[in-house]
Amino acid sequence: MLLNCHSFFSLRYGTIPEEELLKMAKENGYRCIALTDINNTSGCLNFIRTAPKYGIKPIVGIDFRNGIQQQFVGLAKNNAGFQELNTYLSGHSHIKENFPDQAPALQNAIFIYPFEKLTQSKKDEFADNEYIGISTRDLTRIRFSPLFRHVDKLVIMQPVSFRHKKDFNTHRLLRAIDENTLLSKLSRLDTAEETEQIIPLVTLKEHFKSFEKIIYNTEKLMEECEIRFSFGDNRQHQNLKVFGKNKADDYQLIRKLTYEGIGYRYGDSVNDAIFDRISTELELIENQNYIPFFLVNHDIVRYARHKGYYYVGRGSGANSIVAYLLNITNVDPIELDLYFERFMNLHRKNPPDFDIDFSWRDREDVTQYIFDTYGKNGQASLLATYSTFQHSAAVRELGKVFGLPAYEIDALSDGKYDRQKLDQFSGLVIKYADYLQENNQPNHLSIHAGGILISERPINYFTATDLPPKGFPTTQFDMLIAEDVGLNKYDILGQRGLAKIKETLDVIRYNRPDAPEFDIDDVKKFKTDPKINDLIRQAQCIGCFYVESPAMRMLLKKLAVDNYLGLVAASSIIRPGVAKSGMMREYILRHQDEERRKDAHPILLELMQETYGIMVYQEDVIKVAHYFAGLTLGEADVIRRGMSGKFRGRDEFERVKEKYFSNCQARGYAPQTARDIWNQIASFAGYAFAKGHSASYAVESYQTLFLKAYYPLEYMVAVLNNGGGFYGPELYVHEARMLGANVLAPCINHSEADTIIRGKDIYLGFGFLNEIEEKTIEKILAARVEAGEFTSLSNFLDRVAISIEQITILIRINAFRFTGIDKKTLLWKAHFWINKSPKAPQKQLFHTDVKDFELPTFHSSQIDDAYDQIELLGFPLCSPFSMVKEGLPQSVMSKDLYKYVGEHVVQYGYLVATKNTRTAKGEVMHFGTFLDQEGQFIDTVHFPPVAARYRFTGKGVYKICGKVTEEFGFLTLEVTEMVRMDSAGR
Repeated sequence: MLLNCHSFFSLRYGTIPEEELLKMAKENGYRCIALTDINNTSGCLNFIRTAPKYGIKPIVGIDFRNGIQQQFVGLAKNNAGFQELNTYLSGHSHIKENFPDQAPALQNAIFIYPFEKLTQSKKDEFADNEYIGISTRDLTRIRFSPLFRHVDKLVIMQPVSFRHKKDFNTHRLLRAIDENTLLSKLSRLDTAEETEQIIPLVTLKEHFKSFEKIIYNTEKLMEECEIRFSFGDNRQHQNLKVFGKNKADDYQLIRKLTYEGIGYRYGDSVNDAIFDRISTELELIENQNYIPFFLVNHDIVRYARHKGYYYVGRGSGANSIVAYLLNITNVDPIELDLYFERFMNLHRKNPPDFDIDFSWRDREDVTQYIFDTYGKNGQASLLATYSTFQHSAAVRELGKVFGLPAYEIDALSDGKYDRQKLDQFSGLVIKYADYLQENNQPNHLSIHAGGILISERPINYFTATDLPPKGFPTTQFDMLIAEDVGLNKYDILGQRGLAKIKETLDVIRYNRPDAPEFDIDDVKKFKTDPKINDLIRQAQCIGCFYVESPAMRMLLKKLAVDNYLGLVAASSIIRPGVAKSGMMREYILRHQDEERRKDAHPILLELMQETYGIMVYQEDVIKVAHYFAGLTLGEADVIRRGMSGKFRGRDEFERVKEKYFSNCQARGYAPQTARDIWNQIASFAGYAFAKGHSASYAVESYQTLFLKAYYPLEYMVAVLNNGGGFYGPELYVHEARMLGANVLAPCINHSEADTIIRGKDIYLGFGFLNEIEEKTIEKILAARVEAGEFTSLSNFLDRVAISIEQITILIRINAFRFTGIDKKTLLWKAHFWINKSPKAPQKQLFHTDVKDFELPTFHSSQIDDAYDQIELLGFPLCSPFSMVKEGLPQSVMSKDLYKYVGEHVVQYGYLVATKNTRTAKGEVMHFGTFLDQEGQFIDTVHFPPVAARYRFTGKGVYKICGKVTEEFGFLTLEVTEMVRMDSAGR
């Protein structure tokens, strides 16, 4: 009877989760209801999936509205009708077009016009699939309306949008947020009626007892609607079913491509184990109908290789030898003994993950290729994600709605308040911000980081699509629903590390044209290169992919990593799941002490000998669940997926969790042992890597380490031009200088938009300058191409039309230093010259002499230059220690810390990075990273009492007092006192 129900996917309008709507319907006696969210289908598939649990027959449709104005409600009679409705909604949402008063002529959909709307539009003729919706508030008027003569068209349309009064209040707040207005100024016309709450079926029928025909019409309409999708273990394969002409051709193609790759990957070292693995995988890939999935991924990377794009294939698919031979990944599963069942098994319903990283510069073109090739018939789309109201953002939105001043909103958002002392409005802001977060309330749809669907059917069979600024159709559901219904995503991701590799090769070509040829994909050679492995052992990895952070630098030193397999393990151990559970420390202890490895449970040690019985990779979860707890591989995969956050809280996850403990009990394990191992599994939630994934990361790390080992300056130029990495640009400038570069400020005659290198001179790019305009850079470069280098300031101003603001930036950064004239004199000259020129800056056709006044002698200092650099670049090009107001006394350098273990020392360090964390008691503590006067790292730990007393107060040089501690060969300064040194004035 309920044909117009809104979930919280009626964005900034509804408040009820889909499952909660079904639960309410059951409690109130309904056996059939329709989910009709406003211009949205995000909740439809999950609504259909969950409905049988509550004994409800689901109907889905769309409430088509222009803003708040309801035009008509469309209901799908069947799956074809759902596709028709989705296509219609998508067509309008893509071009942001309003819906007309007249519903479209669709063969498999039903349209219901609200009675109130019809009284205004005077519509008096109705197609066979068109009805008039009557709510309880319309009953007093319907008998007296001309529409009453269409008695066969009258159906009950009682809207449901809220559970209770608090929901309605939330609705009003959401509407105010959407309208960007104060709650006090929100019009009643911009909100729903408070009465849009569910009423029991018997009560609804009682309202309509004098209109039996309307009840009959409604029940008959509901009987006409039947929509079905298969989910979970019963779901159908919805992806591209054939890559080429037919399945037989596809199998021959993947087999051919696989065997063709053996020579390149293995050369003369091919053996029976390789052939056996290939045979096993191909058979399983065929049985699981994943051949098109592999061939599409192969086609994507084939296109990338053809275009010269670098990429990294990772994810669980990196456990596959077929993927390795098809060049989808660069990881040899034989070498690494990768666990095949993590990648695919007969019990696992979803396919392996292939996360393919491309340069951030190349990714969009690859995406366009995918849509051009596979999306011509509407079969491709990006995936959505649900952006929910998080507490801080909700506080800011609600604070504006209640009209709070900015400083109060800031305090509430930052948590700087005593709940007991809040006034009425601040209290309401916190109350409803909490409610929005607890309700997991969607705010808007966003785009998945890299997910693309390629379906056998048009995407509109499953969902309507939006067209965000990226320009590609995007689903209205997320990856979890896609997987539920049998759609597998292709992950096409952007990464700056790959752009660094590609650009380094270009920089080498122009700066070192005589350099020997090398193959950047020859990673096997890199793995045994002592120069590269020595960089890893010393943790000299600044700028290199995934191995440059302070935490990784610490781990590499503690583990004394000097080989590829060690780096693979380190790449996963560093993840928060392993680290926070305490198993990272245990891993280091067992790595250093063979006797301690005996502390592991015997079964775990047997399963994970390489990692000393400690779960490090995602597949370890499957191994433990399957071999230790006796779960099937399918059940083990449910645990893995649940621990990654995908299925946590789902019924199937809870059932498998219960079976884990019952199996452990039946096998005679001590309850504490079972709990401890479960807690290890739980620590992986959302963070663990598959081993193949870590191995893929390690491959890219080795590629960047090779470049840094043999072409360090060229590599640092590429790092600077591609957004740096873990640190800001300043550290990479410092690293380039430590590697022997002469780093120079932008120069009018030598710099480009990006940073360049000439020999060992690195010229920072004009693009590094704050507030420099792109058109200014273009003009400078064009003038240089046209007539060569500039000879003076006046020559520059003759040739480049520029404003006084832009020329001031260039002079202050000393870009005219070739003139030998100081910056202050140049600024005087520039002001005089431009003030004598027309108001609109323009290029001079002829050189005109300007009187050169005699100016006083100006004085400038290194400190002046440094402050200009800080303002324009964000950092000084001189040593920051030279800017300290008072000279620094003698102190301990990092290279000598090992002499003072256990002693208190004083060091002076320039702040590079901080990491804030909390202890088990919730107290704030910090880790700090500094540079000493020789450019070496100082690593500090600030325990809660010190963290509370001595705070970081921004960039600068700090005096750090503390005790030198050593753990596994890694030295840390345990801070007891810290103060930032005053800088010299200008």
